[in-house]
Amino acid sequence: MLKFNQIKLSKFNKKSIIVAASLVLVLLFAIAIFRSMPSKITLLEYDNYLQAGAIQNAIIDNNEVIIKTENRSFIIPKEMINLNELGQKVAVEISGDGSFIWIFIILIIFGVMAFMAFKFLPQMARLEPKSKNTELTQNITNQITPVVSNISFDDVAGIKEVKSELIEIVDFLKNPAKYANLGIKMPKGVLMVGSPGVGKTLIAKAVAGEANVPFFYQSGANFVQIYAGMGAKRVRELFSMAKTYAPSIIFIDEIDAVGKARGDNRSDEREATLNQLLTEMDGFLSSSGVVVIAATNKIEMMDEALLRSGRFDRRIYVGLPDISDRSDILKMYLQDKKHSVDIDIVARNTTGFSGAAIATLVNEAAINALRNGKDIITNDDFKAVENRVIDGKKPLHSLNQNEKQIQAIYQSAKALMAEYYGINFNQISLLNDKFTLGDTYLSSKSDLLGLIKVHLAGISALNLIKGELYTNSKDDLKIAKNIAKKIVDEYAMGEKIISSDDEISKLLEDIRAQVDDLVAKMRAEIELLSTFLIENESASKSDVIMIIQRINNG
Repeated sequence: MLKFNQIKLSKFNKKSIIVAASLVLVLLFAIAIFRSMPSKITLLEYDNYLQAGAIQNAIIDNNEVIIKTENRSFIIPKEMINLNELGQKVAVEISGDGSFIWIFIILIIFGVMAFMAFKFLPQMARLEPKSKNTELTQNITNQITPVVSNISFDDVAGIKEVKSELIEIVDFLKNPAKYANLGIKMPKGVLMVGSPGVGKTLIAKAVAGEANVPFFYQSGANFVQIYAGMGAKRVRELFSMAKTYAPSIIFIDEIDAVGKARGDNRSDEREATLNQLLTEMDGFLSSSGVVVIAATNKIEMMDEALLRSGRFDRRIYVGLPDISDRSDILKMYLQDKKHSVDIDIVARNTTGFSGAAIATLVNEAAINALRNGKDIITNDDFKAVENRVIDGKKPLHSLNQNEKQIQAIYQSAKALMAEYYGINFNQISLLNDKFTLGDTYLSSKSDLLGLIKVHLAGISALNLIKGELYTNSKDDLKIAKNIAKKIVDEYAMGEKIISSDDEISKLLEDIRAQVDDLVAKMRAEIELLSTFLIENESASKSDVIMIIQRINNG
């Protein structure tokens, strides 16, 4: 009996030893294979290897590049590196089969291991399936990957003023040590405000391209998740990844989707995501080499905590292009096309077009030329498709010559009134302006009355010069009424502390009479400035002062 048991035990031991030995051999083989497989590498590590001359050769495998050093192999996404620079230093091969071979080997290894596990260790086969949240978390991590932008400021036309605002950011990203040594703190965040299609995303990519740093793009809508905590997790991972690749740029498009003002109709998940974004922006240093650029066309909807100092310290308003900007944009889009287009005429006929609308117009004109069997694009092609582009763009405003004259008179009167009362502005155009009381904490009654007069000046000028009123005064009237209401109701600057029903109306009527008198005295300046505006479509504060001096000097 004892002998039988020994024989049985011996057979069992042999069987166990065979299984264990097989598993060990497979594991060793797998370890050897995985050790020889390329591991992921960051952009910074890649640059260090490249500059040190440690890369021996490289293989392009679909969307990835495998680089080999003396002892190891690494893998990096193709869009993150400059292939031309790499090709000048090492031999670069193209292969599409390498990944298939590795996958085939790995499948064999795991097939053998799974068979043995299922045959001899059934308990290993009882694994819990991944939850939906785990899969979603993995997807979030995979989506946060940087790219290196190949766009520069030369590729973006019509943003002369915006470029000057962003040059410092580019220099900081290129030379962070220079600013750190001088104790200079660059803004953590830059908020670009502008209408859809003016090129906010393209400008952010140009900043990344000029600085030659990794670019992390995320849409505000991507942070709004249906699963609790996923939006906040995405924010944490985004900032963590950006710090790893620093210096780098985080660009959040349509930030108002996640940064809406918190209130009664809040979403707990959206609020948690916003709180995480606020925490991250407070948590990293301006010397960390990470700059956050965000874009919105609804700044009035954003939470005040996100707009305060220490987060988005610098705001850049990206307006619709004026006539010289549109001319530059047209030249850029037409440079690789055969044409005999008078660009100045097209630029004058596209007042109110955004950069995206001009791109669409050029493309439609080219299609029209092709449809009619022509070899080159002409002005007739632009004329043929102009209405199609305007009708397809609801927010687009294209002004005819009479409307330009009306807008020029209207805007000129406002600018001159602002200069007269010391109201701040940098530039006016036929369609855009921005008048403010400045950065002072307190405003006087005189300041507020002056601001009302600015917003009523255009109405008086049109009534005086054209003898007619127009619908372009809607927004200015709304602003003037709101300021008057605050003067009377909130600030108690009216005749009595407790206002009467007709006091706001009486205040506005008195101001209107004063504005009519001032506008009549300014008529010569208004007409001269409006002529300048029709020709140039925009005027700076210095242009306004020049017009005033020209009239005063006779």
